[in-house]
Amino acid sequence: MALNTSPEAPLPVGQVSRLIGGWIDRLGAVWVEGQITQMSRRPGQGVVFLTLRDPAHDISVSVTCFRQVFDAVADVVSEGARVVVHAKPEWYAPRGQLSLRATEIRPVGMGELLVKLEQLKRSLGAEGLFAPGRKKPLPFLPHRVGLVCGRASAAERDVLEVARRRWPAVRFEVRNVAVQGVHAVPQVVQAVKELDDHPEVDVIVVARGGGSVEDLLPFSDERLVRVVADCRTPVVSAIGHEPDSPLLDLVADLRASTPTDAAKKVVPDVGEELERVRQLRSRALRTVRGLLDREERGLAHTLGRPSMERPHRMVDERAAELDALTARSRRVLGHLLDRADSELSHTWARVVSLSPAATLERGYAVLQSADGAVVRSPDEVTDGDELRARVAAGELSVRVTGRGAR
Repeated sequence: MALNTSPEAPLPVGQVSRLIGGWIDRLGAVWVEGQITQMSRRPGQGVVFLTLRDPAHDISVSVTCFRQVFDAVADVVSEGARVVVHAKPEWYAPRGQLSLRATEIRPVGMGELLVKLEQLKRSLGAEGLFAPGRKKPLPFLPHRVGLVCGRASAAERDVLEVARRRWPAVRFEVRNVAVQGVHAVPQVVQAVKELDDHPEVDVIVVARGGGSVEDLLPFSDERLVRVVADCRTPVVSAIGHEPDSPLLDLVADLRASTPTDAAKKVVPDVGEELERVRQLRSRALRTVRGLLDREERGLAHTLGRPSMERPHRMVDERAAELDALTARSRRVLGHLLDRADSELSHTWARVVSLSPAATLERGYAVLQSADGAVVRSPDEVTDGDELRARVAAGELSVRVTGRGAR
């Protein structure tokens, strides 16, 4: 209801600000469409500040939202994007400032579609369909290449011409399908399944030329992504140009920037391979020659040694050493024998000089009684005893006839 004021009874600024805030609170939450002209995401704060402008009028309003509200669309929303915001108007009384507190942000048109694709990308990524560990290596030289493309398209022509120019003997199994529109997804899915079941197809190329985001949507379809993920045959994605990135690029075993690039990555260049073989052969020949030269030098060095030039020299040297040792041993043995003989002669002379026989030779005799005992004293015999007298030349029998004192 209108307020009664006059110059004599004006309202204070604070009261007017509070009244405006009350009127705005009664407005409730509204859906607002506009274009983001400014955006501020300050580190460490949980609030994002936006400026929303009416594209048809020079009118702007400030918008604030919690970070988690903005993060839901952060990948597809930037400055200049058109959005629809569900927000509640708020009046900041101390400054007399109007703003909107957003609880949901939705991109308008293509932005909304990109949000859905981003959500699908996150969901499939969480399942592990884009994991590098799932990628299968491509064969070096495929027997047959499966190609899924539009009929009489530039993509088909580029792949076939480039591949055959690189390797003339390459063979293709082509499946022409719709590459945009409502029939694109089921036809591409069926073609990929057929080529995956083909026993001679070693690699599958899904190719399409450039186009708008809407034209490339079939190659981000969940059904196609899951079929490619289940393929036993390696799949190469060659969709659009370098900036284009449908979900098929993420699940494929190899992403090619263009159909021409796909042909280069799938089929080796015969000229390059022949040159590589030539280089390898030349390298191998140089290596073998280097080994032979090194071994020849080693052999020549070995044959130049004295032991190899005169192999009997060592035997002759050892034989001379053996002869010298033999002569030395004989001389030593002769000296030893001579000394032993001399010692033996001296010992023999001493033994002879000290023997009883020598004593007998000097005229002495040994008397023995009948029992063989040696008679040393006259008291040991009596008169008439028969004794034997042993002299140097033999023995005599004697009889005791008398005993006398010594």
